[in-house]
Amino acid sequence: MGDWDLISVDLVLIGSSITVTGTIIGALLMGITVHMASFLFLTTAVLIVMSAVLVVCNTPQSPFPI
Repeated sequence: MGDWDLISVDLVLIGSSITVTGTIIGALLMGITVHMASFLFLTTAVLIVMSAVLVVCNTPQSPFPI
């Protein structure tokens, strides 16, 4: 397996953030009180947006066909 580049790390970060958010939502739907839920939702949203921006910025761009 090759070295981890920035895009691979960002994709893992996006996937894990979505998983954490789904787990929190599932716990809230089952009636479990999560005291830091709003902070965790905000943190995962920021991580998802930052990771998506880094993936888009680091993807090689091809020239537009003319």
